[in-house]
Amino acid sequence: MKDSSITSFVEKYFLHFNALTLLEASKAYKYHIQNDGKMMITLAGAMSTAELGKILAEMIRKDKVHIISCTGANLEEDILNLIAHSHYIKISNYRDLTPYEEKKFLKQGYNRVTDTCIPEKQAFKQLQKHIFKVWVKAKKESKRYFPHEYIYQLLLENILEPYYNIDSKDSWVLAAAKKNLPIVVPGWEDSTIGNIFSSYCMKKLFDPIIIKNGIEYMMYLAKWYQKESVQHKIGFFQIGGGISGDFPICVVPMLSQDVGIYPTPFWAYFCQISDSTTSYGSYSGAIPNEKITWGKLDENTPKFIIESDATIVAPLIFAYVLNM
Repeated sequence: MKDSSITSFVEKYFLHFNALTLLEASKAYKYHIQNDGKMMITLAGAMSTAELGKILAEMIRKDKVHIISCTGANLEEDILNLIAHSHYIKISNYRDLTPYEEKKFLKQGYNRVTDTCIPEKQAFKQLQKHIFKVWVKAKKESKRYFPHEYIYQLLLENILEPYYNIDSKDSWVLAAAKKNLPIVVPGWEDSTIGNIFSSYCMKKLFDPIIIKNGIEYMMYLAKWYQKESVQHKIGFFQIGGGISGDFPICVVPMLSQDVGIYPTPFWAYFCQISDSTTSYGSYSGAIPNEKITWGKLDENTPKFIIESDATIVAPLIFAYVLNM
């Protein structure tokens, strides 16, 4: 092939069905950014453990992403990969594991995420040890921060740098911290570090108040959206379903219908990558048009849904946007 770039490959061969939707979504993303638009990316599932950071970090550095909504798991698992990657175990035959073999991994101190086992000692315990000190400092100073801000402190103060276990350019959270990129982490308590913090609160070591909560995250997002949508159209790129996407997309109808700020601009681009097919009762699998009735998208908003594996689709779209 004379031109082996990913962009050229996609344009030549992705011509029908899901492949064509991928191409059209990529072109629309690129057009949106080139016309001074801004983009939110939402991360569900286990995209950090799937090492999406290798290309997402570059998207952040090249100003192709302007705000991120992610689960607490994706926030922490990017950091775990940063400090403990060489201690991970890859399980190629994970579909064939017996309950006995799964229990054996637990006893050995490993937590499995599909084909990857994360080590408790080198990953979770290491992060726990250092974030505990940051929480203690906040308590002493009577300060309150969002979950991602505590992680940013660990990174920007170089507390974790001695433990970096991969090329630091492959960490999307580190790239975000260096740009002070806005992050929203709804339902953070549904993460391992969130569980650990809850346990400390039960032991009376901390008061929950030192962690800013989900309502405050919505207010934080609302202020950001109000400010940015005055000069920029805001797009919404959703990877997977769940709270990381459901939470932030509601900021538009919340501002217009509940706060009464009218008109509030609709999301100006929407794309979702999901292997949850459209079905009754499946919000994550609902077609984008349904969101029009909730005041999230407009009838003319470019809308795409790609029913495929996000670990395959997202890197291809990002590579296209980056002209790789």
